[in-house]
Amino acid sequence: MNKPNNFQRIRELNTVQKAALAAALMERMLPNYSLFSDALEFGDPAVLKNALALCWEKILLPKSKISIEKLVEKVEPNVPEVSDFDVFGVYPAIDAATALLTLLHGIQSKDEQEYVNVCKIAQGTVARLIEYQFELDEQPYQAKDVNQHPLMEYEVGVLSELIDFVSALNRIDKDNVKALRHLAVEDGHTNIGVEI
Repeated sequence: MNKPNNFQRIRELNTVQKAALAAALMERMLPNYSLFSDALEFGDPAVLKNALALCWEKILLPKSKISIEKLVEKVEPNVPEVSDFDVFGVYPAIDAATALLTLLHGIQSKDEQEYVNVCKIAQGTVARLIEYQFELDEQPYQAKDVNQHPLMEYEVGVLSELIDFVSALNRIDKDNVKALRHLAVEDGHTNIGVEI
C-alpha cells in the first residue's frame, strides 16, 4: 500500500487548508458534546457552536476582529471532568471541547501542528469507542483490530474525502466553506457514528 496516509497528506496542505480541514472535523465532533450536555445537563453547547462559527469566520476573514482569547475563556469552563461522570459519553464530549480549544489555539498562534492535532483527536475519539466496545464484550484486541474496525475505516475514509476537498481549493471563500461544512456532516452522523 504505497498510497500516502492521511496525516502525510494533511502535512502537505497549506495553513488555511489545514485550518479548514480541522474546522470541518469539528463539525462532526461537536454534536457528541451536545448529546452529552443535553443528557447530563452539563455545559452549554451553544458556547461551543458559537466558538466554532467564529473559527470559520476567522479562517475566511483572517483580519476580522474576533478575540480568540475571549472564546478560549468561554469554552474552557465547558470542558467536563472525567471523574465527575460515570458514562462513556464524557470522553467524546471532552475530546470535542479539547479539539475546539486546540483549533482556537492554532488560529491564535498560527501553529499548523495544532490543526493536525485536531485531526488526531478526532481519530482518537473513534479509537477509544472501539476499544470500549471490545472491553464491554470482554474481547481481547490489538491495534490492528481497532484500525480495521468498520467505524475507524469509515472515519479514515471521511477524513480522506475532506482532505481531497480542501486540497483542491486554491482559496477559501464563503461558498466552498459552506460546501465543506455540508460535506463534513452530509452522512448525518458524528465521527463516532451517532446520528445527528
